[in-house]
Amino acid sequence: MGRTTQPVLAGLVTALVGFASSFAIVLAGLRAVGADPRQAASGLLALCVAAGVTAIWLGLWRRMPISIAWSTPGAALLVSTGTVEGGFAAAVGAFVVCGLLIAITGLFAPLGRWIAAIPQPLAAAMLAGVLLELCVAPARALAEVPLMAVPVVLTWALLSRFAKAWAMPAALVVAVVAIALDGADGLDGAALAPVVEPTVPQWSLPAMVSIAFPLYLVTMASQNVPGMAVLAGYGYRPALPGILVGTGLGSAAAAPLGGHAVNLAAITAALAAGPDAHPDPGRRWIASVTAGATMIALGLGAGLATALVLASPPVLIEGVAGLALLGALGSAVTTAIADPTRREAAVVTFAVTASGVTIAGIGAAFWGLLAGAFMLLLHRRRPAGDESADREPAEVAVGAR
Repeated sequence: MGRTTQPVLAGLVTALVGFASSFAIVLAGLRAVGADPRQAASGLLALCVAAGVTAIWLGLWRRMPISIAWSTPGAALLVSTGTVEGGFAAAVGAFVVCGLLIAITGLFAPLGRWIAAIPQPLAAAMLAGVLLELCVAPARALAEVPLMAVPVVLTWALLSRFAKAWAMPAALVVAVVAIALDGADGLDGAALAPVVEPTVPQWSLPAMVSIAFPLYLVTMASQNVPGMAVLAGYGYRPALPGILVGTGLGSAAAAPLGGHAVNLAAITAALAAGPDAHPDPGRRWIASVTAGATMIALGLGAGLATALVLASPPVLIEGVAGLALLGALGSAVTTAIADPTRREAAVVTFAVTASGVTIAGIGAAFWGLLAGAFMLLLHRRRPAGDESADREPAEVAVGAR
C-alpha cells in the first residue's frame, strides 16, 4: 500500500510546492505587462493546464518523471519589463512567439547550438538583473509593512533551514493569515469559478525584442537546461527535442489565454525524480503524471489566488515572490562572476538589466545583453602580454602591500 501511494503523494507535493512557491510571481508578472485581474487569473489557469497536460503526456509517453512548470524567471522578467507598446495584447503576441521559438529549437538543432553559444556569464548576469527588483522586495516589505512581513520572513528563514521544500508554501500560508487579519475586503467577491479570458494577440516589434526574445532565453537557460541536468543526475536522459516541442506548443497554446511560458521544472523536478518518489526509478513517472493532474486541479482556483494577491499590499506579495527567488539570484550571480576574463562584461550586463531602463520601447534585459556582448568584443583584442589588466583587484592590492 505504501509503495503504491508513494509516487502519488510525491506528485501531490511536487505540484503543491511548485504552485504555492511561485504563483504570486506569475500574477505579478502578468499584471506588470498590462493584464487586468481577469486576464491574470486566466493566464494562471492556462499555465496550470498547459503544464499539467504536457507533464501527463510526456510522463505517459516516456515513462520518465518529466516534471513541467511555468517559467518563474520568465515571470520575473515580465515584472522588470513592465508594459510595452500595445499593452497586454502585444505581450500575448510575444508569448506566442516565445512558445514557437522553443518548439522550433526542438526541431531545428542549429538554433539550440546558437543559444548555447551565448556566453553563460552574460545569460546568468541578465537573469540576475531581472531577479534583483523582486529579490529586494522582502527588505522593502519589512520596512513598509513590518507587522505582516516579519512573520512571513521568519517562517521562511526557519523552514529554509529545517524543511527547505516547505519554506515557501509555509511562508505563503502565513502571508494569507496576515492578509486575513488585516481585513482582506477584496476576497469577499472572489470568483470561485475558473476564469477564462481570451486575448487576441497583437504583434509589436518592441514587444518581440523586450519580451519574446528575453523570455525565450531565460526559459531555455534557466529552466530547460537545468531541468535536463536534474533528470540526468537521477539517471534519466529523455530526448530534449521532444520535450522542447511539447513545452513550446503548450506555451503557444496557453498564450492567447494569458500564459507566458511552460518548461521543464528545475527546482521541483527532484521531488518527482528522486528516490523519495519511489525506490524503483521505473515507477517514478507516476509522480510527474500525478503532479500534472494536480496542477490542472490547482489551476481551477486561479481566480481565488488572484483575488488574494489583489487584496494584499503589493509590497507584501512582491516580498513573498522575492523570497522564492533568492536562491535563483544567488546561483545566477555565482555563474555570472565565475569567469574572471568575462566578469566585467557580466557586471555591465547585470547593471544595465537591473537599471530597468527602456530605450526606443525596448526593455532593459535586451540592452543589458547587448551591452555585455559589446564589452566582450571590445576586450577580445586586448594586447598580448598585458597581464596586469587581467589581474584581479585583490591580487593588485596584495602586490601593493
